[in-house]
Amino acid sequence: MSLILFILIVPALFTIPIAFCWKQFEAAGQKGWYSLIPYYNIFVMLKIIGKHKKFWWWFFIVFPYINIFMLLLILPFIFFPVIAKNDKYQDPATTTRPKKSTGREWFDAIVFAVVAALIIRTYVFEAFTIPTSSMEKSLCVGDYLIVSKIHYGPKRPNTPIAFPFVHNTLPFSKTKKSYVEWIKLPYHRYPGVSTMKRYDPIVFNYPAGDTVCDIFQSSISYYDLVREYGRQTVWSDHQNFGNVISHPVDKRENYVKRLIGMPGDSLKIVNGVVYINNEKAYEPENMQFNYTVVTTSGGINKQTLDKYNITEGYRTADPNTFVLNISAKVADELIKLPYISSVMRNIQAPGQGLNTSLFPNRPDLYPWNVDNFGPIYIPKKGETVKLDVNTLPLYERVIHAYELHNIKVIGDKIFIDEQQADSYTFEMDYYWMMGDNRHNSADSRYWGYVPENHIVGKPVLIWLSRDKENGGIRWKRMFRIPK
Repeated sequence: MSLILFILIVPALFTIPIAFCWKQFEAAGQKGWYSLIPYYNIFVMLKIIGKHKKFWWWFFIVFPYINIFMLLLILPFIFFPVIAKNDKYQDPATTTRPKKSTGREWFDAIVFAVVAALIIRTYVFEAFTIPTSSMEKSLCVGDYLIVSKIHYGPKRPNTPIAFPFVHNTLPFSKTKKSYVEWIKLPYHRYPGVSTMKRYDPIVFNYPAGDTVCDIFQSSISYYDLVREYGRQTVWSDHQNFGNVISHPVDKRENYVKRLIGMPGDSLKIVNGVVYINNEKAYEPENMQFNYTVVTTSGGINKQTLDKYNITEGYRTADPNTFVLNISAKVADELIKLPYISSVMRNIQAPGQGLNTSLFPNRPDLYPWNVDNFGPIYIPKKGETVKLDVNTLPLYERVIHAYELHNIKVIGDKIFIDEQQADSYTFEMDYYWMMGDNRHNSADSRYWGYVPENHIVGKPVLIWLSRDKENGGIRWKRMFRIPK
């Protein structure tokens, strides 16, 4: 439906500014009413200015998002009036363009810079920052990344009309949407220069960010709030929860995690160790877990924390006991210190720490925790799985929220789009993402699979890194390639 509306409405929008060129069309020997005919008016305009045989001009007009600026601003109000000035046609091949005023030169330069920056940001590279510690110490809080969208192929924007250079809210607002939704485009990915590889760090749109309470956005999951307080309370208590809003895929929050599971893989976690297809998964050198550290002196001095770059942790009720987020390598170093009596990695045993926040949010059927999870199958496009009331929780969100089918369960029977079903064939590939800071990462263990249409790009450069504590620059991390 959105695509049909786009086809019908956008030409009418393009016609509005070009309609003001009626007299210029006539001055150039064309019929003025040609300026009112959607699409054809574009061809006539390019013919008048001598660009209708130029490939690059058609590229800028046809390519989504770019064409909005070209046809609503650049052509009718900046370029075309130079050729058909004062209702008198000037052949672009022979006419001498008037000297631009300083103001006009600045205006043209700003427009060009804005359009060029938007094209680059949408289809080539975009800057991101790391706001949370879920990837410590591989990617740190305060790292500023350049993310390549051409590696896996740039996505066509779902919401092509939006305020430039912001994500989902307007500047100086935490709740006002920065985009309009009366034009939505279906998912399409243009060709990329490489394919996704297991263990790549990946930037993607947060899958559970389709619905949010606007005062929290994605900092607190809407679905967790509903499970804890009830849907009626969350929707009606505007003072505590704000308004419930939805975000299209391209306007959901951007997350960065490591790609652990590929489409078609079987994944399980046993005592904190991830296995892919029954083989132990790669563990990054700086991967962190929670460790309980017991001292003999009642504290750990700042020099030690700085030496081993320990940035997360807390003291328990026992003044000699701390819980720290550290790597196995750091744990081995700490136990050598004379005032450290023990360092033990914290692992939730099977059956412990069960809660409804963990995917698939059914601890009665799947009593999993962050350290003992699965086995679970990662959906692959074209593959079919059996469905019953026990397996449906694993794939219900895929079928309903990502692949947009209606689901009803009556007794022990499952109906998809009003047809009884005992199996389902996936329409997209899905991925399993996890943070390197395993005990402090909201990842696929909490919200499940990441659909292919949520993939944004690959981090290719840390161009700046600032320490979150003192604001200083971490020079050693700058201009590094994330791994």
